[in-house]
Amino acid sequence: MPKATKGQMIIGGEDMALLNVDHVNPFLVAATSVLRDFGVEAKVLKPFLRDAVFDNDALIIVIGVTGEMKGQVMIAFQNDVACAIASKMMMMPVTEMNEMSNSAICELGNMILGNSATVFSTKGIGIDITPPTMCEGNVMFSSVYAANVVIPLALEDGKTIEINVSIKGE
Repeated sequence: MPKATKGQMIIGGEDMALLNVDHVNPFLVAATSVLRDFGVEAKVLKPFLRDAVFDNDALIIVIGVTGEMKGQVMIAFQNDVACAIASKMMMMPVTEMNEMSNSAICELGNMILGNSATVFSTKGIGIDITPPTMCEGNVMFSSVYAANVVIPLALEDGKTIEINVSIKGE
């Protein structure tokens, strides 16, 4: 079993892995802050390893990370959660995802990753992000580059958002 040192945490069940918290915390700080700006409180739950597999009701924002860290971050929502967040962002009821609400959710991804890049820069780590890509439905991503670490964020209404981080530092 791996032994964590300062700045690392052990995640996973049978497949234990060490994770550098400095590579994950900026995404969590940014996500909770941006969501709070829209009136959505989120609590970080215990991270775990899982293949990046999403079900039919999933909406996933995929944003690439380049620079001193490389990989991708995927923000996954169930459709009703995406509608609720888009409603708050657009300040109007959203009952189904359409071109306008999809744009709002993609912008949420941009804001989270942009703020993450700012947090990384304060730690002397330079990253850039790619434009967001939105995927819907039953989809699977595979990466041999880095493990996919899932950090669930619990919202006040019992719903969750999953931040999937699959990055590697140089």
